[in-house]
Amino acid sequence: MGRARAGSRAGGARTSRTSAAAAIGVLALAGLTAGCRIETTAPDGAATGTAAPGTGAPAPDDAKPSGGPSRTTPPATSAGTPGPRTSPRPRTLMSVGDRSERVRELQARLRLTGHFDRNPTGYYGAVTAASVRSFQDRRGLPRTGAADTVTWQRLLATTRKPTAKELHPPTERPVAAPDPRCMTGRVLCVSKNSRTLSWMIDGRVVSSMDVRFGSQYTPTRDGAFSVYWKSRHHVSTLYDTPMPYAMFFSGGQAVHFSPDFAARGYSGASHGCVNVRDEGKISSLFAQVRNGDKVVVYW
Repeated sequence: MGRARAGSRAGGARTSRTSAAAAIGVLALAGLTAGCRIETTAPDGAATGTAAPGTGAPAPDDAKPSGGPSRTTPPATSAGTPGPRTSPRPRTLMSVGDRSERVRELQARLRLTGHFDRNPTGYYGAVTAASVRSFQDRRGLPRTGAADTVTWQRLLATTRKPTAKELHPPTERPVAAPDPRCMTGRVLCVSKNSRTLSWMIDGRVVSSMDVRFGSQYTPTRDGAFSVYWKSRHHVSTLYDTPMPYAMFFSGGQAVHFSPDFAARGYSGASHGCVNVRDEGKISSLFAQVRNGDKVVVYW
């Protein structure tokens, strides 16, 4: 009977241990399912922690992901990604064919930078366009040949304000000594040698300007003449070309403004007329000259 009780106690102990082990297993399973840390006891009695599945140690802020995008962070879509910003195109301020005081200032400032080798005329021609392209190329700007807002601001930033003489120089070349026939009365004194015209009254030079003449096939006549007709908006019926501010002195030959002269300089020639390339100057001259005033063309 003593043995029976002992066996019964031993069986009860085994049953208790089995029940306890089962309970621990249930608790462990419940902990894993809930994602908690399960504290277990190591053989030496030290507590060790087991991280919940999938958590791992936190990565540093500048760590790069080893794989693709995280499941919790959806990849960026093209619809949600703003496109690259494009700067507005510069606005054109001056271009070929324009005539203004701002064009004159543009030319004077380009001359200060060494990109324009002529006197300002106020007319935007092929020479001015080439000078603008040269300036744009030196500054790394698009070589359009047109003075846009960016080109103009860059030019203003790299040059000083031109003086009145730089904006309105008398002539490109020194004025020649006047012919003796120019020393009395009201005279348009035209020198082929210096390629200048001086408006003179009683031996005093009132104004001077650059001029060019006809080619060898259509030469400008030498001699003393007088203005017999003025035509502000004249157009040549022979060549179908404009002749603004025309002051006729010998047949069809006249002193007048030439846009081609303003644009190309001395690389061209007239059909016999005396071309003036500064529109502002000949506009003022046209207002002063009267029919009957003398015209002297000489070497």
